[in-house]
Amino acid sequence: MVLKTFGWSFAVTALGLVAAVLYDGWTALGLVAILSILEISLSFDNAVVNAGILKKMNAFWQKIFLTIGILIAVFGMRLVFPVVIVAISAKLGPIEAVDLALTDKDQYQQYVTDAHPSIAAFGGMFLLMIFLDFIFEDRDIKWLAWLERPLAKLGKIDMLSACIAMIVLLITSMTFATHAHQHGGTHVDKAQTVLISGLAGLITYLIVGGLSSFFENRLEEEEEREHEAEEEAERTGKPRSAVALAGKAAFFMFLYLEVLDASFSFDGVIGAFAITNDIVLMALGLGIGAMYVRSLTVYLVRQGTLDDYVYLEHGAHYAIGALAVILLVTIQYEINEIITGLIGVVLIGWSFWSSVRRNKALEAAEGKAEASKEEVASGV
Repeated sequence: MVLKTFGWSFAVTALGLVAAVLYDGWTALGLVAILSILEISLSFDNAVVNAGILKKMNAFWQKIFLTIGILIAVFGMRLVFPVVIVAISAKLGPIEAVDLALTDKDQYQQYVTDAHPSIAAFGGMFLLMIFLDFIFEDRDIKWLAWLERPLAKLGKIDMLSACIAMIVLLITSMTFATHAHQHGGTHVDKAQTVLISGLAGLITYLIVGGLSSFFENRLEEEEEREHEAEEEAERTGKPRSAVALAGKAAFFMFLYLEVLDASFSFDGVIGAFAITNDIVLMALGLGIGAMYVRSLTVYLVRQGTLDDYVYLEHGAHYAIGALAVILLVTIQYEINEIITGLIGVVLIGWSFWSSVRRNKALEAAEGKAEASKEEVASGV
C-alpha cells in the first residue's frame, strides 16, 4: 500500500537529488533536501484538507490529481509562478524574466520579495475564506465544542464569511500594507496593491469554491438520475454513459483543489528564498515536497484516516486559519518559516491526539454496554 501510493514520490525524490548533484554538486543536494522538508512541513495541513475533498472523487480523478495535478503544482506554482510574478512586477517579457532568474539571482529574488504583499494578500484571503466557511458551518462532529457551537449559530447569517473577510482585508490594507516589507528591509505603502490582490483572492474563492460546492451538492441527484437512466437503458436496450455528469462535478472539485494548492504554495515559495535564490534548486526541492504532499493526500483517502480520526479536518482548517493570518501579517513583518510550519504541525497533532482519545472513549463505552448486555442475559 505504501509503495503503491508513494512509489512516484520515491522515484521523483531520487531523480531530483541526482539532478541536484549534477547541477551544482553535493551542496545543491543538501539544499534540495532542506527545501523538500520545508514544503512537506508547511503543507501537511494542505494534504488533510485535500483528502477531505478527494475522497468524494473516484479513482480516475485521484489519478488525475496525482499526474496532471502534480505537473501544475511543480511546474506551475513552484517554477512558472515565481517567474510570472517577476515578469509582471518588473514589466519584463517571459523570456527576459527566465533569463533574469538564471543569470541574476539576486535581482530576481528582489523582485519576488517586492511582490510578496500582493501574493500574501491573494493567498491569505483565499485561505481565510476556507477557514471561515468551515467554522461557521454547523457540523455533527465538533472538536472545540465551546467555540464551534456559537460560531455555527452565527454561521446562519448569510454571507457572514465574506463580510468578515472583507473587513479583515480593509484593516490589513490600512495597517500592515501601509508599511509593507520590501527587499533590503525598507517599507513602502502597498495599500492599494494589497486591497486589489485581496479582492482577487476573495473573488477567486467565491467563483471556484462556489462552482465546486454547487456541483458537489448536485452530485447525489445526478447519480440517482444516472441510475434511473441505466435501468431505463437496460429495458430499452439503449446504452447510456454516466461519465459526463460525474465528470463535471469532479472537474470543478479538481479545479478547486488546484487553486487551494496554489494558495498553500505561496508561503513555501517565498520562504524558500531564505534558503536559496536559485530557481532550479527551488523547483527541485519544492517539487519533491509537493509530490509527497499529494501522495500523502491519496494515502489518507485510501486508508480512511479522516473517518477514523474525525478531528483531523478540524485541526487542518484551524491551521489554515493560522496560515491565512500569518500571510497577512508577513506583508509588514518577517516571520520565520519554522514558526509557520510548527503552528500547523501542533494543531494537526493536537487534533490527532484528541481523535485517538475520542476513539478510546467510544471503545470503552461500547465495552461497558456489551458487558451490561451479557449480565442481563445471564440474569445477574
